[in-house]
Parts: sequence; structure tokens; C-alpha cells
Amino acid sequence: MLDSPIDTFKNDIRFRDHIAHIETIPAKKANYKRIPDLNDRIVEYLDSKEIKLYNHQADTYEAVKKGDNVILTTTTASGKTLAFNLPIMESLIEDEKATALYIYPAKALSNDQLNVLKEMESDLDININPRTYDGDTPKSERYGIRQKSRVILTNPYQLHLILSWHHQWERFYRNLKYIVIDEAHYYRGVFGSNVAFLIRRLKRIANFYGSNPIFILSSATLANPLELANKLTGENFTLVDNDTSPSGEKDFILFNPFKNYRNSAESSAPSIHVVTADIFRYLMLKNIQTLCFTVSRKITELIAMWSKKDAKLTEGKLDNSRIAAYRAGYRPEERREIEDGLKSGKYLGVTCTNALELGIDIGSLDAVIISGFPGTMMSTWQQSGRAGRSNQKSLAILIAFENQLDQYYMNNPKAFFDKPQEKAIIDLSNPILQEAHILCAANELPLKKGEALTYFNISDDFLDELVSNDDLYLSRTGNYTYKYDDNPAFDHSLDQISSEEFKIMNNGRLLETMERSQVYREAHEGAILINKGETYTVDNVNLKSGYVNVSKKNVDYHTMVLNDTEVNIVAHESKKKYGDLTIHFGEVNVKKDYYKYKKMQHSKVLGMYSLDLPPLKFKTKGLWFTIPKSLKKDLKDMYPDDDEVFEGGLHGAEHALIGLFPLQVICDRFDIGGLSTAYHKDTEEATIFIYDGYEGGIGICEKAVDVFVELLKSTLELIKGCKCRNGCPSCIYSPKCGNDNKPLHKKATEYILQYMLDEALNGKTETVEEIIEEEPPEDLDLYSEALELYTDREYSQAKDILHEILSSQPNHINANLLMAHVLSEQGIEDVAIFYARKTLKVSPSNQNAADLLQKLQFAPAKKEFVHESVYYEEENVAVNEDVSFDDVDTLYEEAYDLFNQGDLDTACELLEKLLEIDDTHVEANALMGFVYRMGGMFDKAMQYARKASKLDKNNEMVRELIKELY
Repeated sequence: MLDSPIDTFKNDIRFRDHIAHIETIPAKKANYKRIPDLNDRIVEYLDSKEIKLYNHQADTYEAVKKGDNVILTTTTASGKTLAFNLPIMESLIEDEKATALYIYPAKALSNDQLNVLKEMESDLDININPRTYDGDTPKSERYGIRQKSRVILTNPYQLHLILSWHHQWERFYRNLKYIVIDEAHYYRGVFGSNVAFLIRRLKRIANFYGSNPIFILSSATLANPLELANKLTGENFTLVDNDTSPSGEKDFILFNPFKNYRNSAESSAPSIHVVTADIFRYLMLKNIQTLCFTVSRKITELIAMWSKKDAKLTEGKLDNSRIAAYRAGYRPEERREIEDGLKSGKYLGVTCTNALELGIDIGSLDAVIISGFPGTMMSTWQQSGRAGRSNQKSLAILIAFENQLDQYYMNNPKAFFDKPQEKAIIDLSNPILQEAHILCAANELPLKKGEALTYFNISDDFLDELVSNDDLYLSRTGNYTYKYDDNPAFDHSLDQISSEEFKIMNNGRLLETMERSQVYREAHEGAILINKGETYTVDNVNLKSGYVNVSKKNVDYHTMVLNDTEVNIVAHESKKKYGDLTIHFGEVNVKKDYYKYKKMQHSKVLGMYSLDLPPLKFKTKGLWFTIPKSLKKDLKDMYPDDDEVFEGGLHGAEHALIGLFPLQVICDRFDIGGLSTAYHKDTEEATIFIYDGYEGGIGICEKAVDVFVELLKSTLELIKGCKCRNGCPSCIYSPKCGNDNKPLHKKATEYILQYMLDEALNGKTETVEEIIEEEPPEDLDLYSEALELYTDREYSQAKDILHEILSSQPNHINANLLMAHVLSEQGIEDVAIFYARKTLKVSPSNQNAADLLQKLQFAPAKKEFVHESVYYEEENVAVNEDVSFDDVDTLYEEAYDLFNQGDLDTACELLEKLLEIDDTHVEANALMGFVYRMGGMFDKAMQYARKASKLDKNNEMVRELIKELY
């Protein structure tokens, strides 16, 4: 019997030796279910389209009609859209005022679904006037949409910006019955956490107008659908996950270009993109309609271009007009033409980014190529699901890159096909995100006491801090309001935590925007930047103005930046014991110094160049574990000629574990960072840190703690299974290593990981929550000297030494506590209270600090400097007349000392307290400007400079500040 066109690929001599595994997924039949008492117009609609409802569609309808929030998780092309449209349309038929809001992660998806709703409107003979409302909506049409449309389709970015104009939407919000969040699995990490806060803001506004909408979420299959739905909306849900739609048989092929490849000077490594283009062209020549997913816009264009060029050499067997590329950046009409062309068969092959992973209707295809593991199993199955007509065989091919995760799956196909879907991570505890959305919410509607807790699980204490920082205003009636005229939503991006944005400019034209850390990595001076397939050289970077100027230039090299990383433990939050292996989790400070970059031509280094950039500093969440000194001795004995064998093993273990992180939690390897060191002063042992690469953390490492043994097993399996001798990109090399992948030692890596796994499997697992441990004695000699001076009542000298310690270790518990005692003895109770509280913030169980704080707070002579000068009671204003202004100069002197010592954070906190008491203090305002300037926050520095200048423009310190800023 002759092979079918789908079967020819796996038997072709050009490809079969690189096939790592073939998994045949059997066909399945549909299961149907009738719904009694459907609206007559709905029945007529289904009959006219000859539609029979699948079980999961009927289950969704019934749950929604009962008033339940529903999350529907089934495969691509399983009829999810009809499942949620039916109950909504029935409600809109029966209630002529009812409205519904559909939220999609992309404009293209909104436009695609708009056509579906318009057809339903016509077929059902109802007036719902469905419209999209986004950045492309003409201003002339917006008023009419707000007044007349009953179904509006939008995206989170637009919703984020227009919520403050809710009074213009009163009709719509007052009658809001349903909120649909399609492609809900897309909302994870930073973006998902931002959207979760955004949805809570939306709920608050809907409730304000008297509506309490039902949520319907549609998602790809994932491990924690109910958890995701709850975190995204704050509501409880009914889960529908029984996919009863039909599908044909599918061959899912794991294709490894590196199978049997030996790295040597005589042979070059396979080019993944050339291999992808070869397979893409082969399938099209067999008349197999194929969609090819690639890793970037540039590669999407290149493979389409190569394939069109090669089509001319096929003697008419392949028409290059039937080949197209599809990606973000095309005009809507261009994307629509390609989508329609796939459905009609006009296009035989299309290359694309993950833009077509979402549920845009392109019909079902014969084959899908996935060039490089897309990062999550969810995306993999979404992409592969694009292939498969109801009763016909289809093909999915995953082509592996030479990295740890791709090669792990190639060598462990059972782990790939048996692996459950990942857990989508949403973190609502990030203080930066909390602050941004609280400010947005307060701008949209005044926040009443307790309302932040109800909607955002944020206490009023957090809001009181924003009041003390002059970000919110607390009215006499107890409402928190945003006090400025701007819209804070414009200052906060949903895609990232940092609001600091840099504009990449070419001859006055904006190419793209980046946040600061990306500028450091990709757009520093001398860097080669790639944008839409074109190369640019970075001419200069202005960190003050936020502009990066580039020039278009064709070059045959690329650049790679190097960095030094420091990690310090701020506080332990928990630890989990796996046998004798302890994984710690907590808050860490990260400092990255980007000091050098390389010009590279393929793997050849053309030159090394210095960089002069202020280091990046941020506080985040991370995990860490220690390796005993005995292993260092063992490895030295095993490899006596290698001076860095232990360091190379630690470094390799760090790389390998990070490389397989996405195996256990949903993340990209670039979402996390790491550090390995043979000695760390906080642990006093060899330590490996892995941390979330975002300010405040986004929950990645916290999830990883729970699956750490599984991560260890798979990582060790990968190292042992890799056929290289000394390490390679498939096992311990990292494309993002700031130390140029030096030192690395494969055998030492394996030895360390094996030790860890043996320790983990020895005994029981135990979790200990909220462990706040005292720091190890850092700067022990200095601290001992300060303690001795304190004992001898040499308070000023003791204070100088403590300032020195705290300049490098601002959260040093013992130094903060001793500073509080020194200041108390000097009679400076206000600042002593500050240091006592700082000690308790780092170590809440510290009884010494608690006793001192109680003593200071109840001392009759002085009052603490807090924002309590005015309080409200039964509508009557009472002024606290006990606040003393006598120690303002003392506060200023302390802040000035801290500034000179380099402790900007503490200096800033003291200056804030001072300015709460006396905001006309010229030097304090000027010093605050210097603090923000040193911290790289030039907008804030300018704000304080202008304020100080208004108070006294001739002040010497003010003039010096303005001179530096301008």
C-alpha cells in the first residue's frame, strides 16, 4: 500500500535519521448533547446551520444559565466560541438592555470574532450592534458605540486606559451581564498579573453602576484552570474541560537536527532555520497545506523569502504566490487576506510567529511545523492543534533547537507526551503592581475605607503609605483619591513592571520602545540592534532623557553584553526540606553591573569593549540552596589540575537548572536570573541563587520550590544523556550568561546535581512557612568594633561605623538595631524609632527591637515623626499639636550622612518623614533631588529641584543641583 502524503515525510531518507520519536494520536469521535427549552430563535439558528452541540458546549450553556462563572478549557477548534456565545445571545434576546464585554489579548482576534457576532446578529434577527473599541477605532465613531452597542470587543491595553472615563459608559456598565475573557491562558506572568488587577478595577466600576456580571473564560488546557480563573477575576468558577469535539488521527513527530551530530572542527552545526525551510518546502511540494511557527518576526520573513526563492527552482511544481508570511506589524487588511487565503486554500504554506497560535479562524490545515519549542506545553498543543481536519490524518513536527529544554524533550519523548499542562502563574502580591493599580483605581473612583481589601486584597495601611508619599489624598470623609490631574494608567505598562521607557530613534523616527534593563542588554552604546530584519548600530544612549539614537548599517557581526551580578538575602520567607536538601525562598536584592560587551562574528570574538553604565538594582523573590565544602574537596581530588572545577560545577548546575525551569513552571528562561558562587557572605557557604527577573517577583521561583525535586531529576537526566564531553548549549551553556559561560565543568555539574538529588531523596519532605532568620554576622569585625564603642559610650564613632556597614548592607539586622540604641542614647528618639522599625521590618520576631520601640513610643518627651499631624473624628478636624519641629535639623543631618555613605533608600525615607513635617525645608528638597538623581530617577529629581528653586533659587545647594540636572 502506498504511503499517504502525510506519511511520506517520516519515511523519507533525507529526514528519517533525525526523527527522535513519532507519537500517533488516535482519532476520536464527537459526543453530542441536546439542551431542552432553548429560545426558539436559538433553535432555529442551530437548525439552519445544521449544528449539533457537543457535550462541553451544552455543559457551558447550562452552567452560565444557572448563573455560574465558567472556565472552558478544550483544544483548538473545539467550538469554544459557540459555547459562550449561545447563552449570551439568548440573554440579549430576552433582555433588550443587556450588554456584554468581550476581552481578547490581540486586536486581530477581536476583529475575527466581530465577524462571527455580526453574522449571529443577522441570523438571530436581534439588534446588538457589536463593535470593536480599541486604539484603531475612529474617534468619530466612539460616541455612537458607547451609546448604542450592546456587545463590545476590546483588549486589556485599551480597557486599562479608558476605565477612568467610565461615566461616558454608564449605560453599558449599568446593564453589563457578561464579561468574556477569551484565550485566558495568555494571561500569565507580569502581563497576567497586571490584567488580574485590571479586571478587579473593571468589576469595581460595574458594581458601582449596579451590575454584577457573570464571567466566562475560554482557555487552552492547563494544569490549574480554576486557580487561574480565580486569580484573574477574584471569583469562583465552574470548570468545563471534557473536550467532546471530533478529531482525525495525527502523527506528532519530534525532529532533532542534532541527532547523531558530533561537535568537531571539521563539521559545522546544523542551521535550524535552514532545516525548517527544507521541511516546509518539502511538505508544500507534496501539496500538504502547512503552517510553520517560528521564533521571531525576522525568521518568519526569512523562511518565507527562502521558500519563495526556492520555489522558482521547482520547474512549476510549487507556485511561490501560494507562500506567505504572517506576523504582527502587518496592516489589518493584509492579515485578514492571509487568514481568508488559508481557509480558502489560496495559500499552501504560511510562516508565522505565535500570532496565529490564538484562536483566529483560519480553518484546519494538513500540517504544522513548530520551529523550536515555544516555551510551554500550552503553546505547543495550541500550535499543533492548528493541524487536523475532522476525519483526515494530520501532521505536527517539532524541530528542536540546541538548548537544554528542546534537547531534553528529544531525548525524553515520554516526558513530552505524558507531561501535564503547566500552571499559569499570577502574582497579586507584587507591591509595584499593587501601587500602580491602586493609583489607577483611586483615579477612576474614590476608594472607600476597606474597599481596597475587598477588591484587591490590599489593606488600608498600604493606602496610608501612599498618602504619606503624597501619591494619594485622604479626605475628611475617609475616601482615598488620586490627587493629580493626569491619568496614572498612562504611566504604567501592562507588559512590564518598570514604568521607565526608552525610545529607540532613527533620524527622528521612533523604531520601538524598551525598558531600561532591555536597553542595557540590547541597545547599549555600540550594540547592534535588529528591528524588522534591519540592522542598526547604537550611537548614543541618554539615560536622563530616555532616548537611544541608532543608525541603519549593514554589518556581519552581532554584539553580546557581559555583566557581573550580586545577590544579597533580604529576608527568608519559607524553606522546604527535601530529605537533607533545604531549598530556601525569600526576598533578595539583585545588583547587575553591565561592564563590557563583545563583537561577535558567529562564534568568533572580534573585540571586547568597555561600558560605563550605572548598575541596575532591584528587589525580587528567589530561591537558594547551599553546597557543602566537602564537595569542593572531592572535586579537587578528582580533578587536581583544574583550579576552577568546583566553580565550574556550580555554574553549570545553575545554568542547567534555569534551562529546564520552563519544564516545571510557565516562564521563559529570560524571566529568571541566577548566581552561583563558591562562597556567599550571607550563607557562609557555596550557594546557588535563582530569582525572578522582575522587581518584586512574579511567583516563578515560589512555584519552583514545590517542584524542585522533579526539576533536579530532569536536569540530571539531561546532563547524563548529553553526548558532549565538556559541555555544550544542549546541557550547561546559556545564551544569556553574563560571564561568557566561564568557568563551566560538565562532570563537576553532574557530580553536584547527583549529590543534591541523593540528599533530596534521603528522608521526608517538610515545609516551614514564614521563617525569618537572623542574618549571619556580616562585616563581623566592623560590627564588633561598633558594639565595643557603644559599650564605651563613644556614640558618634559607633554611629560612623554603623553608617559604613549599612551603606553596603542596608538590611543588616544587628547594625540597624545597634543604630537604634545609639540614637536612643543620644536622645534622638525620632530617628531611633525609624531604625527600630526597620529592624522589625526585616525581622518581625526580634524581641530586642520590639522592646526598644515600645519604650521609645511611650516616652513622654518626644513624638514619633509619622503622618498623623491631622486626623478626623466624627466630621470634626482635630490637629495634633504635640508634633515637634525641633528635630528637623537632626533628621536632615542623618539623611545627609546616609546620602554621603551611599544609602540612598534610607536617606530618602528620612527625607520623606522630614518633608511631612516641613515641606518648605530648602536643603531637604534639594537633597531629595540629589538622591533621585543618583538613583537614576531624573523626572523625580527635576520635580524636587523645581520645588527647591521656588523656595530659594539662590541657595548654593539648589544651584548645584540644577547645574547637574541641566
